[in-house]
Amino acid sequence: MSDLLLELFSEEIPARMQARAAEDLLALVMETLSPLLGEGGTVRSYHGPRRIALGVDGLRAEVPAERVEERGPRTGAPEAALAGFLKKNGAAREDVVEDGGYWVLRRERPAVPLAHVVAEAVPRAIRRLPWPKSMRWGTSELTWVRPLQRILCVLDGAVVPFSLAQGGDASHGLASADLTEGHRIMAGTVPFAVTGRADYEAGLRERHVVPDAAERERIIEDGVAALAAVEGLEVVPDRGLLAEVAGLVEWPVPLLGRIDDAFMDLPPEVMRTTMRVNQRYFALRHPDGRAAARFALVANIAAKDGGDAIVAGNERVLRARLSDARFFWDLDRQQRLDDFLPKLEGVVFHAKLGTQADRVLRLERLARHIAPMVGADPELAARAARLAKADLATGMVGEFPELQGVMGRYYALHGGEDPRVAEAIGAHYKPLGPGDAVPTEPVAIAVALADKLDQLAGFFAVDERPTGSGDPYALRRSALGLIRMVRENGLRLPLKDVFEFALFSDRPDQIMMTIAGTLLSVAAQPEIAARGDLERATGKRLGSFGQGLSLPLAEIVAGLMDFLADRLRVQLRADGARHDLVTAVFGTSGDDDLNRLLARADAVRDFLATSDGADLLTAYRRAANILRIEERKDKATYPAQVDPDMLALGEERALGAALDTARPAATAALAREDFAGAMAALAPLRAPVDAFFDRVTVNDPDANLRRNRLGLLALLRDAMNDVADFSKIEA
Repeated sequence: MSDLLLELFSEEIPARMQARAAEDLLALVMETLSPLLGEGGTVRSYHGPRRIALGVDGLRAEVPAERVEERGPRTGAPEAALAGFLKKNGAAREDVVEDGGYWVLRRERPAVPLAHVVAEAVPRAIRRLPWPKSMRWGTSELTWVRPLQRILCVLDGAVVPFSLAQGGDASHGLASADLTEGHRIMAGTVPFAVTGRADYEAGLRERHVVPDAAERERIIEDGVAALAAVEGLEVVPDRGLLAEVAGLVEWPVPLLGRIDDAFMDLPPEVMRTTMRVNQRYFALRHPDGRAAARFALVANIAAKDGGDAIVAGNERVLRARLSDARFFWDLDRQQRLDDFLPKLEGVVFHAKLGTQADRVLRLERLARHIAPMVGADPELAARAARLAKADLATGMVGEFPELQGVMGRYYALHGGEDPRVAEAIGAHYKPLGPGDAVPTEPVAIAVALADKLDQLAGFFAVDERPTGSGDPYALRRSALGLIRMVRENGLRLPLKDVFEFALFSDRPDQIMMTIAGTLLSVAAQPEIAARGDLERATGKRLGSFGQGLSLPLAEIVAGLMDFLADRLRVQLRADGARHDLVTAVFGTSGDDDLNRLLARADAVRDFLATSDGADLLTAYRRAANILRIEERKDKATYPAQVDPDMLALGEERALGAALDTARPAATAALAREDFAGAMAALAPLRAPVDAFFDRVTVNDPDANLRRNRLGLLALLRDAMNDVADFSKIEA
């Protein structure tokens, strides 16, 4: 078996691109080499600031010889067709034979040494590597993220010779070799030769490079935590920053610096964001959660003075950064949040949905409408929604967009707003991801729901829905956040009604105009009170957001509910729950209360876990299949109607009587949200259904009996579908 080592050595690669590039390089190379990987073979990738690399162990030494056959044109085809086939395959006339009316090319393909395969695969992979951003340098036509400096490619200790020169592009003289370099400062630029993975890793470590990104992360994480512990502090968790810093250094050396006490009255989020975004520093805190006057940085060298000069320099830089943050903090607090609202008129939310000022009007109205449903004060909810986006116009959020919402909360408290209003402003973007907590205070819930409902309704109204290839407006995240808030807070929210309210006002004194859904008070303009007059006065079609509804209102709402159902299935699948039950209850009930639907799905799940439930599901499928086949054959639909006088056999009379009892009982249980009771009402159907299928011939020669028995099966199907669409339940 053979071992391959490949390294692409370049100028500094952006940290955020390294891991994906290493994965892509491995995938592109293994497109060719995977068939040659023997049992027990291993693959591994490396990435760092100046290199991406891969190692493959356990490759077969060659592509074995084989006999290949390729069918060409028919024997009666024009001679030009055969000539073209021969030219394409580099074959002669004597290489083909007649077989079954076709010319067939049969030849032996010789064995190909692995080195030849690698020499063809690697240059092709390098040129195909899909960087988010690329550049050219010199006069070469090669595009790459940064200028390539070396290519190391060795197979079993020997160089695999190839060049990146392609066609007429011979100006880029980069060719493969067995050389790489260590740390730019601590080891210099003198290259060294390697023969394989073990030699490669050891040689880099000797020259102050940790080749494995995961190991660099561990060194940084453990080193910073140890330094903080000495000071009685802990590190504020930040996995994203940890991965980024590991991509910036080759020889990580954690150090601690000090923050001037003069800046400790700044909000901790401001200090953390300043340190993270501008300098890639780690924030520290006391065990009780208070911000600490220390920060951690990671140097890329082991300095002779222990890092004192590095720390001092970084402390000076941080003082300047925090001084800038203080300037915005002091400047923004000279005004109330209300004072920033006019500036939102010049901030475009979306070309079809208007400005942020237009959106504030929608959020205020929607939050007021939702508030009673979640136990919130409508006036407080409307006030919080009105101020929720105001901080977008502040200097601090302009400098650090990551702090939107956070700064609004601080500025609201500074301006004397009700604490519940301030908390709602700070929490209305939540949850930002699966690990983020949902708002739990009623006013905060109302505003956060309004924000997500407006976003979903608006973008669906103007037909900017997520596709399989993209979700530019993060609507999937909004839907999952909405679902989590409803589930985790146990909310009973009529989603269809709320979406309709978001899309079009149901109040006679307010009509949603197009272009951002701005509310127009008809009472204030009686001369255009009629809808037709309003449309003529504005020159626009009314109905919702944007330039009018692209689809009927009911169709948009149905699309939104389907989208939520799909996101709920994704969430349940991630939780390990049965997502098919959600499909079943969504498909039949017409209900839009997520918690009630989930309770119904849980009851169906528990019922199917019993022998009665499992057998009844089997019977349902049998009945549904018979109906589907017969209806297709007869090109007719059999209604759920039965003539009692035509129930000739005792088994069909027993089933009819059981259905007469079970269906009303199940309907009554559903009405009082006793879903377990509805399942219990269906359970007695098992015995008469089993007896019916054992002793009754549905397709009786008597057409009237057949029609009546098919109606009985339709009655059984509909009785069960009142509870859930059992056809959607997976086996």
